[in-house]
Amino acid sequence: MENNVVSVEDLKIKIKLDEGDLTPLRGISFAIRENETLGLVGESGCGKSLTSKAIMGINDKKCVTTGKITFQHDSKSMNLLDLKFGGHEIRSIRGKNISMIFQEPMSSFSPLFTIGHQISEFVRLHMTKDKEKAKQIAIESMKRVGIANPEKRYNQYPHEFSGGMLQRALIAMSLVCNPKLLIADEPTTALDVTIQAQILELLKKLQKENNMAILYITHDLGTVAKICDRVAVMYLGKIVEVAPVVELFKNPQHPYTIGLLGSVHKIGGNSKRLFSIEGTVPLAMNLEDRCGFYDRCIYRNTKECCGAEPVLREVSEGHYVACYEDMKTKLTQNI
Repeated sequence: MENNVVSVEDLKIKIKLDEGDLTPLRGISFAIRENETLGLVGESGCGKSLTSKAIMGINDKKCVTTGKITFQHDSKSMNLLDLKFGGHEIRSIRGKNISMIFQEPMSSFSPLFTIGHQISEFVRLHMTKDKEKAKQIAIESMKRVGIANPEKRYNQYPHEFSGGMLQRALIAMSLVCNPKLLIADEPTTALDVTIQAQILELLKKLQKENNMAILYITHDLGTVAKICDRVAVMYLGKIVEVAPVVELFKNPQHPYTIGLLGSVHKIGGNSKRLFSIEGTVPLAMNLEDRCGFYDRCIYRNTKECCGAEPVLREVSEGHYVACYEDMKTKLTQNI
């Protein structure tokens, strides 16, 4: 697809343990275009954060990673997995061309240095060695994300910031070098709903200003509806459904996606009990060659679903699903 900032192809991660090989990522593929937000959703442990860390090149060395991550860098394509772990080339890209907002702002800053020092450190590393110029760029970035009185805040320490302001500072640090790709790993989880709304609006505004691609990782479907253009649903280390955001909410096709949407309370809806997906996610080790959602699926077909793991197929334009069943006639059953 044209104008892809990043393309992930058949990404797999294997971790060797005494009990066997753990496979938290089992072959995922997606692409993100310029000025597009792709939401990556799924329950805890499905591989969302490992995916983002693989793109950044910050997974532990014990993670054996295969596949291809193509990134458009300085008018040329490169496979990020070919770059040396911790080498100069990946470090020159990380923070400058690809940035990441981590889940917990309280643990993302060092308590020993001021906020301004930590933001300007990015500038000195990637943009200019001039300390005064770096300071002005950092202050401007803090102002851009809505931090009041940034000149004063520049010299304050993390413990002097509220949770919302600290999240804004983290966004300022991530965007200070105007990256082509921003990875936001559940950036609003620790914030109250009013601050969440402000952060989402801020990300959308800054995306338009910088023509930036965003990979937005979350388990909050309400947030997905507000900020994402397309959505990829993950389960047990695989992408099971990909669709434009409106299409996914109107016409979910995978039983797991249907279950997720059925468990969300709808304003003005009836008062019946919310749907819940029975069972738990199996351990991604020594898995059988069948649908990973089989044991928890209320629509399972023993003959087909146990034959082999389904692959993504296109059910409508831009809408892909990894399921043998046709859900169009089953959307209202049991939910």
